[in-house]
Amino acid sequence: MSRIVPGLVAAWLATGQRRYADAAQRHLDAWFVDPARRMNPSLPYAQAIIGVNTGRGIGIIDTLHLVETARAVMVLGEPGRQRFRLRNEAAIKGWFSDYLGWLTSSANGRAERDEVNNHGSAWVLQAAQFAVLTGDEKTADWCRYRYKSALLPNQIAPDGSQPLELVRTKPYAYCLFNLDVLGTTAHLLSRPGDNLWQFTTPDGRSLARALNFMAPFIADKSRWPYPADVEAFAGYPVRHPALLFGGLALKAPALLKIWRGLHPDPQLPEVIRNFPIRQPLLWTS
Repeated sequence: MSRIVPGLVAAWLATGQRRYADAAQRHLDAWFVDPARRMNPSLPYAQAIIGVNTGRGIGIIDTLHLVETARAVMVLGEPGRQRFRLRNEAAIKGWFSDYLGWLTSSANGRAERDEVNNHGSAWVLQAAQFAVLTGDEKTADWCRYRYKSALLPNQIAPDGSQPLELVRTKPYAYCLFNLDVLGTTAHLLSRPGDNLWQFTTPDGRSLARALNFMAPFIADKSRWPYPADVEAFAGYPVRHPALLFGGLALKAPALLKIWRGLHPDPQLPEVIRNFPIRQPLLWTS
């Protein structure tokens, strides 16, 4: 569903054919509205381990893929957009509002929020997009604060590297994944006079520097000076949204050129799992 709905809405934007929007509506109704089929707006059993726990906070990263679904809902619901009226909008947004409430109040949600690596980044992106969708300005503002006060200072080194991701068994993929998550957050939450791509800590840490650190290794993976990933290394890089959003925000054509030359539709499940932002049309139109 997290791939189908954004894809359908992007197809509707690209072609103007209402059948794509109607199909997206049917999926949204099934997953978020229909009492017999809708998901519960909570994730207490995420990544449960038999004999160890019934669920854990770090499992919340598994709903990161709902971010682009929420973005698709925003696009479908925009007034006057190609003469489509999103049905059950209040119920759909109500589901995301309830889930956001669980993310911010439950023990598992708070535990994931406080993770220092890419898990903490993924929590902020989810909370930010769900807050923007539902009009929760207080939570959106807190996510901006979290980005500036914790995510960048704790995750990006002054040279632009990501030490917490480089020590993982899949350092290349995790550096790219976290960069995409942070880049999407910056794209979503930046506003006039507060470009999160350009925000820099007093000791020189910034998302722009992190992107420029990784860009040469995206353009030519053979230059990667760290250990190769233990899994799916051959599947990267793909068309990473950080390059698109950073290229636009920083007015850097070279980054956009790298982005355009990358594969937009990976097939390896492990790569798909770590590629949650796939429909640039939803974020730039």
